[in-house]
Amino acid sequence: MHMTAIKRILVAVVVMGAAACTTITPDYAREQRWSDEVVPGLVVGQAVSIETVSKRRFLGILAPSPKSRGAILLMHGSGVHPDFAIVGQLRSLLNDAGFTTLSIQMPVLAADASADDYPAVFGEADERIGAAIEYLRAHNQPRIAIVSHSMGARMALDYLKRNPAAPLAAWVPLAIVDGELSGLPRTGFPVFDVYAQKDFAVVLAKKNERAAILRNLPGSKQVMVFGADHFFAGREKEVALLLGELLAPTLN
Repeated sequence: MHMTAIKRILVAVVVMGAAACTTITPDYAREQRWSDEVVPGLVVGQAVSIETVSKRRFLGILAPSPKSRGAILLMHGSGVHPDFAIVGQLRSLLNDAGFTTLSIQMPVLAADASADDYPAVFGEADERIGAAIEYLRAHNQPRIAIVSHSMGARMALDYLKRNPAAPLAAWVPLAIVDGELSGLPRTGFPVFDVYAQKDFAVVLAKKNERAAILRNLPGSKQVMVFGADHFFAGREKEVALLLGELLAPTLN
């Protein structure tokens, strides 16, 4: 073989190897560190291990209700865990209100990852959402709503695009981080777009576009939480009451 051809092959191999090394995958070690930190301190609910179709296990925090008004599957934003901030508060507050809640660990990336990096792990997020839905159904919870915050809402949207017939009663995107609901299929259940008065600029800038999409989905609506920021800090009880009002009719 000519030396020039050999050099070209070697260069191609190096480039391919470099590309493989830069493939974005979930930071499972970081997820484990979150689990090690969160699980021992749980006061409400219990840690459960859920398995995806790819045989990957992930953490869930299940809080059953003896006389359940339905099940709420909660999904956090980027880089955190299922007991973090608004999602951690809602899983407890909604359980107090009579709902069974399951908050799940979504795929996380390294701490310095950007929002633009996260679509690379949406495929695994979809598997986790599907597995969590099946987990709840297997535990006598046929009526399920999703409540997802920030990046978790983007992940939920991706799941619904791929699974338009998902057996859900409702979906609540809380402050969807890119402000987008584009591509949302015509669902058989209502979608409640909840955002904060002081939300991120991209969330606020696209609220009218989201409202236009919701007008084509019967029973759907858009709600702004006055005085709140993107993380609904200090407004958790208000948000829990709102969600109870929105979801109770769809879950009963």
